[in-house]
Amino acid sequence: MSGNIKLLSDTLAAAKAEGRSALIAYLPAGFPTVDGGIKAAKAVFDGGADVVEIGLPHSDPVLDGPVIQTADDIALRGGVKIADVMRTVREAHQATGKPVLVMTYWNPIDRYGIERFTAELAEAGGAGCILPDLPVQESATWREHADKHGLATVFVVAPSSKDARLAEITAAGSGFVYAASLMGVTGTRESVGEQAQDLVRRTKATTGLPVCVGLGVSNAEQAAEVARFADGVIVGSAFVKLLLAADGDLAAGLAGVRSLAGELAEGVRKHS
Repeated sequence: MSGNIKLLSDTLAAAKAEGRSALIAYLPAGFPTVDGGIKAAKAVFDGGADVVEIGLPHSDPVLDGPVIQTADDIALRGGVKIADVMRTVREAHQATGKPVLVMTYWNPIDRYGIERFTAELAEAGGAGCILPDLPVQESATWREHADKHGLATVFVVAPSSKDARLAEITAAGSGFVYAASLMGVTGTRESVGEQAQDLVRRTKATTGLPVCVGLGVSNAEQAAEVARFADGVIVGSAFVKLLLAADGDLAAGLAGVRSLAGELAEGVRKHS
């Protein structure tokens, strides 16, 4: 069974053909529960997200700020397993026909086994993996298995990345490039800023892959700002915040994330 890297590429290309950025939503698996997380992924798609990233909860998520750390903690205490992550990918993709990726730190894949992980992700209909802490120079075995199973390998670049390093990272990646808009961890910000625009410009000089910006976008205005220069706008903490604020009222949380996805989807269409 082959994964859905082509669906991911086609989705990003279709957004570009419409003259807009793609909206990419992030949600952790198993939060607030496994079933609730699946419903949340479907809700953001219903609201207008083009792509969803499903986070594999980790006890030490170095890239993630306090909001996502809190959600990961809830998921881990609930006993979330890699099988639940795969189920979330499968059900979100099957319900919508849209591309679903997994975002994970390297350690869980290493323990689980690269071949097993890539085979199961492809079988679930996954489009690929975002690997924020896997060094490019140590990624050959992963990429070989990901390519074999039709999965994208999305690497993260940061404002601190020098041009030569950007070229090395983008040459190894596939699907798209995840541009972290600022130094630091995920979370909502007042402004996403010029650092992100400069990083996108420098990254695009090295690759034909779409460059999508994450870290800090939380509302339609910021989405429109980023959409002016990026191929995709990635939003995570703002969705997770709404589910946390719902405090166990899943229906209210789902309504909130669906509504926010709608506002953000409007935002990425307003930049032109």
